[in-house]
Amino acid sequence: MARRLIIVTAVLLASAAPGRAELVQLKHASGNALARRAGGTELVPELRIWRVDAAAVARLRRAGVVAVAEPERLLPRTARSAAATDPLVPTEWWRAAIGAATLDAPGPGKPITVVDSGLDITHPEFAGRPNTILMNKQTTTADEEDHGTEVASVIGAPNNGVGIVGVYPDAVLRAWDASPFGILNEGAAIQGIAEAAREGPGVINLSFGGEDADPLLEDAVMFAFRSGSLVVAAAGNEGLEGSPKGYPAAYPHVLTVGASTQSGRVASFSTLAPTVDLVAPGVGIPVAEPLAQEPSGYLEVPGTSFSSPLVAGAAAWVWTERPDLDNTQLFELMRRSAVDIGARGFDNASGYGILDLPNALASRTPRSDVQEPNEHPAEIEPHGLFPAGTAPLTRPGHLSAFLQAHLDRSEDPVDLYRTWAPAHEVLRIRALGAVRMQLLPRFQRTRAPKPLAVGKRGVVAYRNAASHGAYVYIELRPANRTVEYTLRITAARR
Repeated sequence: MARRLIIVTAVLLASAAPGRAELVQLKHASGNALARRAGGTELVPELRIWRVDAAAVARLRRAGVVAVAEPERLLPRTARSAAATDPLVPTEWWRAAIGAATLDAPGPGKPITVVDSGLDITHPEFAGRPNTILMNKQTTTADEEDHGTEVASVIGAPNNGVGIVGVYPDAVLRAWDASPFGILNEGAAIQGIAEAAREGPGVINLSFGGEDADPLLEDAVMFAFRSGSLVVAAAGNEGLEGSPKGYPAAYPHVLTVGASTQSGRVASFSTLAPTVDLVAPGVGIPVAEPLAQEPSGYLEVPGTSFSSPLVAGAAAWVWTERPDLDNTQLFELMRRSAVDIGARGFDNASGYGILDLPNALASRTPRSDVQEPNEHPAEIEPHGLFPAGTAPLTRPGHLSAFLQAHLDRSEDPVDLYRTWAPAHEVLRIRALGAVRMQLLPRFQRTRAPKPLAVGKRGVVAYRNAASHGAYVYIELRPANRTVEYTLRITAARR
C-alpha cells in the first residue's frame, strides 16, 4: 500500500521526553517570562511559538498572554509494502522521465533542507558525503525512522559508484530530524522549518501531512516563504480514498507535488486537489534505507513522499544555475515549465503537468510577485506574524505607486496592500487584469467588513471625508484561476 502520512491527536511531547504538552503561540510582546517560568521550551522565537506542559497552559490563559494553544500532535505513517532492490542506477527510471539522464548536475549551490525523520549518516550513500549538514541530532533506529533517509537519497545520493544517484547529487543537503522519539512530531517539524528559513533562502522539502489544518504549522510555512525559501510538499496518497484535503500541501505558497507512473500518467493513489501544482515520478522509486532497517541498504518504494523530493532537488538545481531568481519566480517557473499530461491546461490530478528539468532550466523568467505572503492583515501589519510587516504602497508625502503582481486561486488567492488615504482627497486605484478589487477599512471588527468602495471596470475611487488621513487596505482576488495584473495608485483633491 502507498505510504500515507496522517496527523493524529496523540500522546504529546515535552521538551525532553513524551508527555502532555501543548503548542502555544503567545501574544505579541507578552508572556515569554511566564512561559519560561512554567517550564516551557521556546521553539520559534520569531513566531512566538512555545511548547508548554498542558497543566500550565491554563495559567497562561488566565494571564491573557495566549494567542493560540493546541495539543501537540504526532505525525505517524502507515505501513507500506516495499521490496528490496539492487542499488543500481538503471533502476532509476525517473531520471529519463524528468529529463535528468542527459544533463550534468551542477556543483554545490542552493541548499535543500529535509524536515523529516533522521538521516542515517553511516549509510554508504551518506558516510563521508560532502556538503551534508546535520542540523540537530539524528536518530534512525525506530521502525518509523527510515523515511528521512529515503527522502534525502532521492535528492542527494552522490555519484560515488555505490547504489543510487539522487536528482542533485552534489547538493548542499541539510537534515533536520523531526522525530526525536521515533515518530514525526509537530513541534519539531515547525522548529525545523523555521531553522531552515533562518539559514537563508533555500528549498525545504516536507514529505509529510494530514487532514487537520494547523495555524502554527501554516505560520511556519509562511515565515519560510517570507524569508525567501521555496517550500515543497507531498500532495498525499489518498487518491483512492476520496482525496481529503491535506496539510501542509493545501496551504498557499506551497509547491504541491503529486505522483506519476512510469507510463507518464498520474498514479492512482496520488491525492487529487486544486492545490496540486505538478507531478513527478512516485512509483517504484529506488531509495537508500537505514542499515538498521534493511541490511542491503536499499528498497523500492511508492508515494508522493518521493515525488516531492524530486521536485525539491530539481528546483535547487535550477536555482543554483539561475541564482537571480527569487522564490516567487522559482515557484512559478517550476509550475509553468511542467509538461502537460492530463486534460489541457491545469487539472486537479496533475496540476500543470509532469516535472521537466530541461524545460525548467531554459524557461523564461516569470515576473516577481512582491510582498508575499500578503493574504491576511496579520501578514502585512507590523508586529503581526512578521515583526516588520510589509511597507505600505503609499504614505504621507508619497501619494502615488505602481506595481505588477499576480494571483492564483489556490496558491495566492488574495493580495492585500496598505495604502494611504489623505484627508479630503480622492484615492484612486486602477487595476489592469482580471481581478476583483475593493477597498477595506484597516481596523476590521468582523470577518467580512463592509467595504469602503468596490471596484468597477477596474477602478476604485474613495474620498476620505475625515479630518485626518488614514491607512486602508486594497484587496484583490482573481476572477480567473491565475491572473497577472498591474496596479496604479494616485490621490488628488478630486
